[in-house]
Amino acid sequence: MEGFKIINRDIITEATAMAFADPHLQIPDSYVRAGEVPAGEVVGGADDESLELPVVDMARLLDPEHREEEIAWLGSACRSWGFFQLVNHGVDEAVIQKMKDNTVQFFELPLEDMNAVAVRPGGVEGFGHHFRSSTDKLDWTENLIIRTQPVVGINLEFWPSNPPTLRNSVNKYAMEMCLAMRLLGFMARDLGIRPWRQRMALQRYPPCRHPEKVMGIAPHSDGFGLTLLLQVNDTPGLQVSKDGRWRPVRPLPGAFVINVGEILEVLTNGYYKSVFHRVVVDTDKDRVTVVVFQDACIAGVVKPLPELGEQRYHATNRSEYYKGQLKALRRQGEKFVDTLKK
Repeated sequence: MEGFKIINRDIITEATAMAFADPHLQIPDSYVRAGEVPAGEVVGGADDESLELPVVDMARLLDPEHREEEIAWLGSACRSWGFFQLVNHGVDEAVIQKMKDNTVQFFELPLEDMNAVAVRPGGVEGFGHHFRSSTDKLDWTENLIIRTQPVVGINLEFWPSNPPTLRNSVNKYAMEMCLAMRLLGFMARDLGIRPWRQRMALQRYPPCRHPEKVMGIAPHSDGFGLTLLLQVNDTPGLQVSKDGRWRPVRPLPGAFVINVGEILEVLTNGYYKSVFHRVVVDTDKDRVTVVVFQDACIAGVVKPLPELGEQRYHATNRSEYYKGQLKALRRQGEKFVDTLKK
């Protein structure tokens, strides 16, 4: 489409920062989603264990005695939910805590300091809003997106120098996220998945006195292979769509919340599902997360693994895939992989 802008991330302005900081200010029209945040749609109460995500144990995946049973459980979680929580993951707790601390410190900086690494027009990396949808509405969130792997693709201009220890924390945390590659290995059983790029997002969802009018992040499906989410504080908000209802996610202490992305859905020939999810905001507390997005492809092509039978998706090269995926993201409620189905 002539003039179509694939990437559309807005910078955080002084007016935006004031709206995020002062709960008594009127919510700007650019955030109000009339009829998009219906009340009473979320199911389940605090004692409803049936809504808990499957829990996968990395220690059992590494244990030859329990490996096959846990791999089957992992596969079941990816097929039935598209989400799971990972415990006993082995990631250095000191690295996790430092990443949490520096993330909170970054979002406590004056806006001028955070905008030193502001997103540029048409760009992905940097500090700013989430992607703007075709409804022209903004999500009630601010985030810092940076590429962390491979090393040759890193642009340090978008890595904040304040707080002073953040760069070191990001680098160490990204190295620990080789966890994603290990998980892909268990998922694919060495059938040819090749991890490629890794991005990280530090995300903050400010409190809002009218949470029924805004969305932290509108319903969407992730475009990468795997998404690994670290909850920095205890404010809830993530919801997963299952059986036509929104279901709240309750992160376990010390666990990562992991979900299947659309590339992995294609690679597994549709056996693993990438599902819609969203973030709602809290009236009193902000929600802070660190999210790692792990890419995966076969020799630069997004296509089903040949070992998985008759291919249900058309093959496409990685660059064309991401163009299509970003366009679908802007159209909200669509999955680009659905257009690749045969």
